[in-house]
Amino acid sequence: MARKRFKPEQIIHMLREAEIKLASGSTVGEVCRSLGITEQTYYRWRKSYGGMQVSQAKKLKALELENARLKKLVADQALDKAILEEALKGNY
Repeated sequence: MARKRFKPEQIIHMLREAEIKLASGSTVGEVCRSLGITEQTYYRWRKSYGGMQVSQAKKLKALELENARLKKLVADQALDKAILEEALKGNY
């Protein structure tokens, strides 16, 4: 079965629906079945996106992308530095 990926905006919307259904007396299992997700997914989403607004989720995604880009730059610079140090050792 193919795995469906949800965007953060969809996840936040589904968590809000779940909160409403839970407040009306439904169980977590019933809510998850109605949303088409597993309980494990629900708890993982709640841990990551619980209490977030859509704008906050978009900012989080942008920060994660920037962080990944910066980590790649640092790794490239560390590699360049190691190459230069190795070349310097070879000159003496």
